[in-house]
Amino acid sequence: MGEIVMTVSDEEAAGPQPSLDSELTWLLHRAAQHMHNVTGEQAEKHGLTLREYIVLSALDKTPGLTQGELGKSLSLDKSTLMSQLDRLERRDLVVRRNAPGDRRIRIPEITESGEALRATVAEASAAVEAAVLDDFSQDNIASLRQMLFAIIGDSEDRGSCL
Repeated sequence: MGEIVMTVSDEEAAGPQPSLDSELTWLLHRAAQHMHNVTGEQAEKHGLTLREYIVLSALDKTPGLTQGELGKSLSLDKSTLMSQLDRLERRDLVVRRNAPGDRRIRIPEITESGEALRATVAEASAAVEAAVLDDFSQDNIASLRQMLFAIIGDSEDRGSCL
């Protein structure tokens, strides 16, 4: 018997494509995926996963959080966060210190080498973000940021950026 070979076009394999009349949620999801991918590529070029880069960035932006607070702010469960921090600590990018007054509570801190690596990836990520947004005016970008911030708001449910 002969073998049946079916081919799928690149367009069919890629799945549904967004269009101007797509649901806003779908468009936001696809935009987030794209930015996630280009930023992740920059992190990987410097030996980090995107999640590791985001953890380092969170430690840089909000120093002094306990491990529990950090996990909550990033929507990471305890075991996932611990494995991320373990990897970063082994690479001397993070240290964990006991909280003053309660040695059961740990406070992760970005190290000097962790900050240097985070800054390098941040610079590379900013460059690819700028390239993605190159066709837009600064006013359009500012409007987009304002709209996204208004959608996100200051909700307790921070969602997951990972």
